[in-house]
Amino acid sequence: MLDKFVTPIIKPLLTPVVMLINKSGITANQLTVFGFLVGMFAVPLLAFEMWYGALIAIALNRILDGLDGALARYANQSSSAGGFLDITLDFLFYAAIPLGFILANPAQNTIAGAILLATFIGTGSSFLAFAIAAEKFKLDKPQFKYKSFYYLNGLTEGTETIALFVAFCIWPQHFAIMASLFAAACAITIFTRIYGGYHTLKQQETNISKTEATNG
Repeated sequence: MLDKFVTPIIKPLLTPVVMLINKSGITANQLTVFGFLVGMFAVPLLAFEMWYGALIAIALNRILDGLDGALARYANQSSSAGGFLDITLDFLFYAAIPLGFILANPAQNTIAGAILLATFIGTGSSFLAFAIAAEKFKLDKPQFKYKSFYYLNGLTEGTETIALFVAFCIWPQHFAIMASLFAAACAITIFTRIYGGYHTLKQQETNISKTEATNG
């Protein structure tokens, strides 16, 4: 929900750093993989209840995730392969953080963590499934024209998820309640994406059928 507002603010701030990275010869894909590895280091830190260390790893992952896309555009390295690598590793990272909290306190966090992970699957699958269909119909990307594929809006997007992870690390004792509340918000996102996505694609198919009938 907040990505479309936050992204335009952050993009200009990344440009000076991107210029320096580009001069070093580092590629966008290398930055993507490095950022993922840094983010995954948060899992053992969480498991051993090193909350602020994990928070630093999460923050660095998100900063690097913003830089890799900006670098790809600046250096003309944007590609479908790079976009695929980026989004795949992003979703693996998103799933890994709740797992870290489950490992830290299985008795308290397992059920809420499992529910959150299940809803993450729903938001991720609805997001990516629509992107595939949107590519087929060549749908415009009015809010995220620089992305490799169509970004379907929702109540819970990247900005909200990262805010949740930060809150987890600051107040780990409240993981279960925060995870449950966010899972409910994810459920709303899943419903709206399925409902809206289905009707959008259905309308596209109807328009194509009408066009073919008229031309025929």
